[in-house]
Amino acid sequence: MISKQLTEIYQLLFDRFGPQHWWPGQTQFEIITGAILTQNTNWANVEKAIANLKSADLLTPEKLHHFDISQLSELIRPAGYYHLKAKRLKNFINWLFSNYNGRLTNLDNLDTDQLRAELLAIKGIGPETADSILLYAFDRPVFVVDSYTARVAFRHRLIEPGADYEQLRDLFQSNLPQDTQLFNEYHALLVRVGKEFCKPRPSEGRGKPKARCPGCPLEKLPHAIDIEYF
Repeated sequence: MISKQLTEIYQLLFDRFGPQHWWPGQTQFEIITGAILTQNTNWANVEKAIANLKSADLLTPEKLHHFDISQLSELIRPAGYYHLKAKRLKNFINWLFSNYNGRLTNLDNLDTDQLRAELLAIKGIGPETADSILLYAFDRPVFVVDSYTARVAFRHRLIEPGADYEQLRDLFQSNLPQDTQLFNEYHALLVRVGKEFCKPRPSEGRGKPKARCPGCPLEKLPHAIDIEYF
C-alpha cells in the first residue's frame, strides 16, 4: 500500500515539474562542499561561497587541507554561519586525510553503511548532510530526508506524526526500488513541491498554515495541513 502511494506521489510530482537536475556541482568534492555549506541557508548563498573557493583555486581536498581556517571562513562567508561551517568542512577534510590519504577514490570500495557511519562520526556532519553526500557525491542508493520530505509525508499520512529522521528515511528506502536516480529525483521533487505548495506552519503555531493546496500536484490525494512535523 505504502509503495503504491509513494509511487503515485512521485509520478504526480514528476509529471508536473519534470526532471530537477540535482545536485549542482562539477566535481565530487564540490558536491560534498555544497552539502556541508547548505546547512541552514539557501542554495544561492552556497553558490556564492563556492564561487569564492573556485576563484581562489582552492576547491580540492589537497588545497584546503593546509589552508588557513580563518581565511577559509572569509571565503565562505556568503553561506552564513561561516566560522562553524569552515570548521565542519575542515573536519571532513581532516578525516579524509587521516583515514584515506586525502583521496575520495579510496572511499569507493567502502560499504554504504560503513561509509555513512564514518561520515556521521565527523563533528558537524548530521544525517541529512551525510545522506546528501552519499546520494549525490557517491551515487549510493540512500534517501535524503529534510523538512520538505517530512512535511509531505506527515500531511499525506504516509507515516505517523513524530516519526524521526531514520524512520522517514526507512519509509522511502524500504518501499521504493533501490535506484539512485529515483532517490535523487524524488528528493528534489519533494523540495520543489514543499517550496511552492506544501509550505510550513507560521512560526510558533500562530495563524493558519501557509500551504497552497489549490493547484498542488498532490491536491487530490488525502491530506491534512495542520499536522505537526519535525
